[in-house]
Amino acid sequence: MGDPRAVAELLAAAADGDRMAWDELVARFTPRMWSVVRACGLNDADAADAVQGAWLRLVENLHTIRNPAGLGAWLSTTARREALRVLRRELLPLPLDLAEDSDPAAAILEADAHRLLWQAISSLNEPCRTLLTLMAHRVGNQQSAVRLGLPLGSIGPSRERCLKKLRTLISHEETVH
Repeated sequence: MGDPRAVAELLAAAADGDRMAWDELVARFTPRMWSVVRACGLNDADAADAVQGAWLRLVENLHTIRNPAGLGAWLSTTARREALRVLRRELLPLPLDLAEDSDPAAAILEADAHRLLWQAISSLNEPCRTLLTLMAHRVGNQQSAVRLGLPLGSIGPSRERCLKKLRTLISHEETVH
């Protein structure tokens, strides 16, 4: 997005505390990040949390970005990861409220199983990662097709392929551990 050298200069200036450089980075990349997180199916408040989380990750890594020209891709990937983190948090609220559960050990084992499931889903390539996340949120086929840019008729077969990959991955993990 724009001259890569300009992005490198902006990044270096922002790392040195230049507020105008930071504002320019935000102006350049925030719309792309919003597009990425909204494609994950987040509402406005959760999308804002994910975008803010991605910017926070940049602040934490300002001095370690090795390829400033790839900052847009880095921010997009980070925004998607933050969106998936928000989605997982909604599906698996933590910390566990053990007071409501009659068996704390079972609740912990179930939470661990959910964590491992989401870890496996996160390790899948696209579009499987997003498709299974949308499926977990009970997003319909038509909306999933639009969000993934796939024909409506391919959602069912794609979902089956993704679930097969997930089953294989989980089965492999169970035999290794």
